Amino acid sequence: MGKNEKRAFVATLLCLIFMVAGWLANRAGIHWAPLLFIIAIISGGYKQTSEGVTELIQDKTVNVDLLMALAAIGACLTGNWFEGAMLTFIFCLSGFLEEYTTNKSRKEITALMNLQPTLAQRYQKNGQLETVAVAELAIEDVLLVPKGDTIPIDSIIIEGASLINEAVINGESMPVDKTKGDEVFGGTLNLGNPLVVKVMRDSQDTVMAKILRLVEEAENTPTKTASFLARIENTYVKVVLVAVPLLILLSHFFFQWSWEESFYRGMVMLVVASPCALVASATPATLAAISSSARNGILLKGGVALEHLAHLQAVSFDKTGTLTKGEPIVTEAVFLDPEPIAKELLVAMESLSTHPLAKAVVDHFPEVSLTEQEKNLAVEDVTGFGLQCSYQGQIWRIGKPSFTKEAFVFPESETANLSRLHKRGNTIIYLTKDGQLAGYLALQDVAKPEAFQVVKYFKDQGIYTCMLTGDNEKTAKVIAHNLGLDDYRAGLLPQDKAQIVAQFHEQYGVNAMVGDGINDAPALANATIGVAMGDGTDLAVEVADLVLMKNDLNKLQMVHQQSKKMERIIKQNIAFSIGVICLLLLSNFIQVLSLPLGVIGHEGSTILVILNGLRMLKMNPISQTNLDCSDCPLQQKQTETV
Repeated sequence: MGKNEKRAFVATLLCLIFMVAGWLANRAGIHWAPLLFIIAIISGGYKQTSEGVTELIQDKTVNVDLLMALAAIGACLTGNWFEGAMLTFIFCLSGFLEEYTTNKSRKEITALMNLQPTLAQRYQKNGQLETVAVAELAIEDVLLVPKGDTIPIDSIIIEGASLINEAVINGESMPVDKTKGDEVFGGTLNLGNPLVVKVMRDSQDTVMAKILRLVEEAENTPTKTASFLARIENTYVKVVLVAVPLLILLSHFFFQWSWEESFYRGMVMLVVASPCALVASATPATLAAISSSARNGILLKGGVALEHLAHLQAVSFDKTGTLTKGEPIVTEAVFLDPEPIAKELLVAMESLSTHPLAKAVVDHFPEVSLTEQEKNLAVEDVTGFGLQCSYQGQIWRIGKPSFTKEAFVFPESETANLSRLHKRGNTIIYLTKDGQLAGYLALQDVAKPEAFQVVKYFKDQGIYTCMLTGDNEKTAKVIAHNLGLDDYRAGLLPQDKAQIVAQFHEQYGVNAMVGDGINDAPALANATIGVAMGDGTDLAVEVADLVLMKNDLNKLQMVHQQSKKMERIIKQNIAFSIGVICLLLLSNFIQVLSLPLGVIGHEGSTILVILNGLRMLKMNPISQTNLDCSDCPLQQKQTETV
């Protein structure tokens, strides 16, 4: 329990004790029973009253705290000591519950902060270990992370392999296998073997530090609805303060109520007309939504972005690294040479290259085992063309078709297949033996499997979808066609993307741009909502309004559903709180509402509104039951472009 919670709890408890003592004393006929009620009112209402008076003096504004204090004083002036004490108690209880439930939405962030380790085991130059504060670590420091320990800072594994629980970073419960050369993040948990790691970022620049900064900024940036409700509070309270004496005067002179009854009804009006529930309609729900999003690897830089998402009309996607994996895979391999040595030499040559295409080729043939002779081939890397080697007196080459001394003749039987692969946007590389074609491979950067689900979801919601890419027209057309996007634009420069996103903003209203590269930053800034992939460049993350920590587009669908849910809850809260105020005012006017019932109805509605907002702490996982991936490129079943 936090410090403010403890104070509110103690004040509420003292108020209850003295209120009950006063009631018992009053029942026993003790003449000083009102003194106990006064102590109850002071102990329970001192904090709120002092805050209300401070705002009145310093800021020249009035709030609901002042209304409640005036109502309690008014009840006492009419001889309703118990009602005044009960009003103070329930208002104090409501304040405590609001403090408690609002803090509950922050506990996810507090938990994240507690996961930040403060100490690390660093290797000295002589190889000895020393325990140092994480803040003292420098880039290139070498650390030991024992089994079961939290990784102290963003690092690279230089020795060892282990399972790492990264739930605090990406919201995924399944641990990830990490080995030498892999990056590990501060705050994640080492579940397996001890690791030796090398520091790669300062403690202020770690992923965890960025998460905390973003979430704290988001919690301090209210939605437009919350800001509006906060702004009208002062005006609303002034209206109530004017309306109460008018009610007292009019009811006495026009309806012939007694002064005591008129004043009593005025005090009831002070209670039931207070906008406590209305003011609490948006903020707890927004804080809860931000917290649950952070727990699931979705970082919001403010409640405004979440509010805008509920009204999304158009979304633009970058291609590479956003809709696609950003690394090529072999979509088809054809060998014209029946000898297995052709495949073996292909893998042998590519395994000695660092080119991205080479890695894709090696990964495609995990079943190929190489002999010692093949592993030690003398391979020549001809920059811009490909690889070549000599094996048993024959020259083998892999690369562009022009990478031969004599242009090879492509078999007519393969012409149709080659045309089909080209139409599908594949890059073709050729394997030759002494200038004769021995085989060819088709490679392509394929769409992420979740991209199909997300595009389908947004289209089902009636949201316009478009891909913006600097890639060539043919490749862009294939990806857009297979994903079912409404439109695509290819061959774009950064300024072109930014201009198109600005046009979409004018045409559709609320729009979003999803990207990960430096070239996407201008477009992200021009969109109503900029969405950056967490593994993207620092610039893209900096200008975005929303960050998907695990590069998982499914999270975009989740946060859109969360925004729609938040909008529904806030509307429910506003309608409910206004309805309760109107009902209580009407009941008071027809003289059927007592002060205790007014207190219970008003403060009870406030508590219900807060609890309803806390439903946002739960973020429902998306359903993928409607996803038919039979045509997903990842399954090598891409549909052909007509």
